[in-house]
Amino acid sequence: MKTMTFSERFISSALPLMAVLICALMSCSTSNDLMTIYSPDNNVSVQLALAADSTLSYSISYSGVSILNPSRLGLIRDDQNFSTGLTLRSISPNSLVTDEYDMMHGKKQHCSYNAHQRIYHMANAAGQRMDIIFQVSNDGVAFRYSFPDTSVQTKQILSESTNFNFKSGTKVFVQEMAEAKSGWCQVNPSYEEYYQLDVPIDSLTYYDTGYVFPALFNYQDYWILLSETAPDRNYCGCRLQWDTTGTTFSIGFPPAPEVFPGGALLPESTLPWSTSWRIIAVGNSLKPIVESTLGTDLAAPAIAGDYSFVKPGRASWSWVMLKDDSVVYKVQRRFVDMSAEIGWEYCLVDVNWDTQIGYDKIAELAAYARTKNVGLILWYNSSGDWNTTVYHPKSKLLTHEARVAEFTKLRNMGIAGIKVDFFGGDGQSMMAYYQDIFDDAAAFGLMVNCHGATLPRGWQRTYPNLVTMEAVRGFEFVTFEQENADLEPTHACMLPFTRNVFDPMDFTPVCFTEIPGINRVTTNTFELALSVLFCSGIQHYAETPKGMRTVPDYVVDVLKEIPVRWNETQFVSGYPGKDVVIARRFGDIWYVAGINGEDTDKTISMKLPFLHMIDKGYLITDGDTNRTFSKTDLTLEPSKYVEVNLKAYGGFVIRFAP
Repeated sequence: MKTMTFSERFISSALPLMAVLICALMSCSTSNDLMTIYSPDNNVSVQLALAADSTLSYSISYSGVSILNPSRLGLIRDDQNFSTGLTLRSISPNSLVTDEYDMMHGKKQHCSYNAHQRIYHMANAAGQRMDIIFQVSNDGVAFRYSFPDTSVQTKQILSESTNFNFKSGTKVFVQEMAEAKSGWCQVNPSYEEYYQLDVPIDSLTYYDTGYVFPALFNYQDYWILLSETAPDRNYCGCRLQWDTTGTTFSIGFPPAPEVFPGGALLPESTLPWSTSWRIIAVGNSLKPIVESTLGTDLAAPAIAGDYSFVKPGRASWSWVMLKDDSVVYKVQRRFVDMSAEIGWEYCLVDVNWDTQIGYDKIAELAAYARTKNVGLILWYNSSGDWNTTVYHPKSKLLTHEARVAEFTKLRNMGIAGIKVDFFGGDGQSMMAYYQDIFDDAAAFGLMVNCHGATLPRGWQRTYPNLVTMEAVRGFEFVTFEQENADLEPTHACMLPFTRNVFDPMDFTPVCFTEIPGINRVTTNTFELALSVLFCSGIQHYAETPKGMRTVPDYVVDVLKEIPVRWNETQFVSGYPGKDVVIARRFGDIWYVAGINGEDTDKTISMKLPFLHMIDKGYLITDGDTNRTFSKTDLTLEPSKYVEVNLKAYGGFVIRFAP
């Protein structure tokens, strides 16, 4: 037998230990790999970590740069705590999630979604299971909680531990959440406040009511947009709460008054059960943010049904400029005629039509409008007793039976859609009320527009007959007070980066005439540009027949053509609250529109490489005064910048076609 040397004996005895160490290292490496999810292009990464105190956190990097600090995950149910005492049972393999779908309106007709998914199977201290599903796409991160067990007993979520811990030095663009039951006739909250702009996170004005989605954040060269999508009937609408001692925002639930009478406030459901998606859109510029479709990518697909009656389009609307007294038969007929003359598809008949016109005369008006290829949309007050509004028809939509009775009348009259106003907050029962209306309206071939409302949160994909929602301080506020008119330019330059990124927005743009008692500070071309910049499944225009007769034919021609369903959207340039330029394509025609939200003239210089072989078009911008227009032919030279001079609070529209 051969005698082993000292070296051989050492190596032999060390082999078992080395094997253990190698396995441990491999296990550690594998564990780290499993706790990280990358986007398909590898730019966006999410790192999960289970701390020594058994709490779970995640962080986000972009191209290796940390842009979101470790942030908490978890929630507390009424029967179980899933925020602490967590253990990781297993992790699913990395998988590619894909989706292809078409939208009936909005910034992009055909949408493609590609993301890497991992599911983290967790258990709490009592051994109860909770999954956390992460999906990471090139434009951001989404996650939701899921309870895979089966139970017929109703469970309630008391709070979410979910938070977003931003880097020091982050700047914030957020809108306060109005206090429940505050404001005119106690109609708040309705997402109609102004954004705080470009505020250092440690200088933010604190609101104990929280801040609405979407919320925008800027750290160095990186941008983050927070929102949520896909709340089913078993979840409430959420908001952000800010920790004034640091850089952290957390998920907040609505307060007690924000419910349908007698209904649930907090999320509750039997099991299995999944929560809404938390969305974190990210980019190294504003372009990926503005062009993102995450809000509908993560929304539930359209509920099965025949939606051939849904025909997005444009509408005239008397109330915004002429108010209550305009809702009479004679005036509404004039607005029907204006829609027909311009080629708009609809006319919106607003408050008190049931008494000032009456059901019989509305039927007559609807028949007249059909001869002009115009559909009627009728206003309704959604509320029962949760506010003190007196506008009517009121309390006709509160139950399924009442809706069936009312919608039967509308179907018999040939009404195209309804505008439903004055909802009561974000509690689970109120969110279910919205969806009950969408469902019943679809059964009777009615499109729906909600005002005095919450954020759509991707509902427009799930319920294709939901064509738009307000949830914005829209143009009607400009007609109320001078302060709103003064703030319109800055506000309008904020919305394409926040409110209107994922969801349709019924701002009701475009006013060329003077408003009694108000000095409108925006130029006429600023107003025209909003028809391109803002997306809504039905775009309700604010101008009157009299006002439309005062503008050049080429301006009317633009408003005849502008669609509400775009094939493609390209962000060109801009900064929230200061200016914005966006290009949108329908068919082979491109529109490029921009506005100046500041009180000084400026020159916008832009390249438009996506135009390819199209080089001919025309430019509409402001004329000698703020109430006139100027039109010039435009030839786009290859690799050259297009320069447009903008007046203070001015705008432009460029149309390119083969």
